[in-house]
Amino acid sequence: MGSGKYNFAKPLIVVWTGCIFIFLYTPMVSVVLASFSKKRYFSFPVTNWTTLWYEKAFNSLSVRDLLFTSFSVAAVVTVFSVGLAFFGALAFARYDWKGRKLFQKIVLLPIFFPQAVLGLALLLWFSQLGIITSWTTAAFAHMIWIVPIVTLIISIQVYSFDPALEEAAVDLGATRLQTLWEVTIPILSPGLISGSVFAFLLSWGNFPLSLFTTGADQTVPEWLYAKMVSGYTPMVPTLGSLMMAGALVSLLVIYVAYTLFKIYRKRRFAS
Repeated sequence: MGSGKYNFAKPLIVVWTGCIFIFLYTPMVSVVLASFSKKRYFSFPVTNWTTLWYEKAFNSLSVRDLLFTSFSVAAVVTVFSVGLAFFGALAFARYDWKGRKLFQKIVLLPIFFPQAVLGLALLLWFSQLGIITSWTTAAFAHMIWIVPIVTLIISIQVYSFDPALEEAAVDLGATRLQTLWEVTIPILSPGLISGSVFAFLLSWGNFPLSLFTTGADQTVPEWLYAKMVSGYTPMVPTLGSLMMAGALVSLLVIYVAYTLFKIYRKRRFAS
């Protein structure tokens, strides 16, 4: 292209990206603004600002229980999902064995079930077995749907993994466990972190499966739905804003932990 011609591609990409961000995040900004309004129902622009609803939320024992239940479910789902998906991904994408294709189909099957149908099926199954539903059964239900997704995410990293690195470690005298800890996990760590983020967020905001499987316990999405259907209060956008803040804090914690792990490994190899 000549020097006198102007390239419109870059400005158009910037404008298009800005439009996407506005489309995606304007509803979230509206929720945050509504949480600071004195009015019972949200109207823009906000004329009367207040932090009353946040004070009530932080002082409410029921809100603490809701957040604690949601966090407990999401934390348990994240830990177990990543653990199961890690070994599932190795079997899914790393090794060639008889029955591998059938295993791949079985692993992916729960993704194609509507969550409401899956939640109802699990509720009937728990009732048949005499299991009292609680947040633990909700965590189990979330894992059935989330583990396949995390397995796919980690499998993407596994497909690019060179098996010769493990073979070289074994030839140098490393045990299988040492090879797993020193070679396999560090190389697959980006996939593990990505899977952790997806697992936590998918569980943190999950409503259909929680609705059928939490029993007497209640998560934040369930409470928000109940209040939106009947008995709306300004606590709804307030708790919604706290949920978004909790998700961001959790992402930050995962990122910091991953950064510290990388620093630790660099110092260890440097020494």
